[in-house]
Amino acid sequence: MAIMTTSRAVPFGAVSTFRIVNLFDTALNSVVGAYRAHKTEKALHGLSNDQLEDIGLERANIRQVAQRALQF
Repeated sequence: MAIMTTSRAVPFGAVSTFRIVNLFDTALNSVVGAYRAHKTEKALHGLSNDQLEDIGLERANIRQVAQRALQF
């Protein structure tokens, strides 16, 4: 009975390269998310109290709504 190996060695540095790229991708996504949350908060602060009430928000909840947007 013959044993066939199907796994191959990973090229030198591939795992390290993947981890570095993943680190930069995570950092970039964090910066982009924070920027979007800031823009959302700024736009919501620009609305009047009546407009906020129309969409079901209070001025005190704007920061929470903007931070919640980071999770999506």
